[in-house]
Amino acid sequence: MDKAAKLLVTALALWLAAASCASSAGLYEEQTNPGRTKHTATKTTSGRIAAKAKADALLGYKYEHGLGVPQSFEIAADLYLRAAEQGDPTGQYFLGLMYNKGHGVWQDGILAYKWLNLAAARAPARYREQYLRIRDAAASKLTVDQLSMGQELAIQWVPKPQW
Repeated sequence: MDKAAKLLVTALALWLAAASCASSAGLYEEQTNPGRTKHTATKTTSGRIAAKAKADALLGYKYEHGLGVPQSFEIAADLYLRAAEQGDPTGQYFLGLMYNKGHGVWQDGILAYKWLNLAAARAPARYREQYLRIRDAAASKLTVDQLSMGQELAIQWVPKPQW
């Protein structure tokens, strides 16, 4: 296994461990503080959804690049879509790239722009500039009407939690 694959596997393991800790912390709080507010329960649930979405995006990356699993653009695109629909910016970014290239999905500049635009809006600060550059490059291939349609799709988008 090369260095990048080991790094990716380590990152996935850390995310899964964090999700498990968040789940255990929620269970502990429920047992020790049964009168906790609904708001706290919602935060714990949304944390689990976010961790699962991040894990889907990382697993999609493994399938896209064949890191420890057979390479499959179709499976990668499905995993990215699950993560993207839950609001994960990494999943949105990689799904946008898949639509831009036509890997595992049909090539669609409008959907590429939609997902890349959403990813750029939600990206951590350290990735935002890169996401914006890629989004703008995808936008440069679109007509004004297509760009407008992509922006409208991004505005109308709402997360769809899988849990």
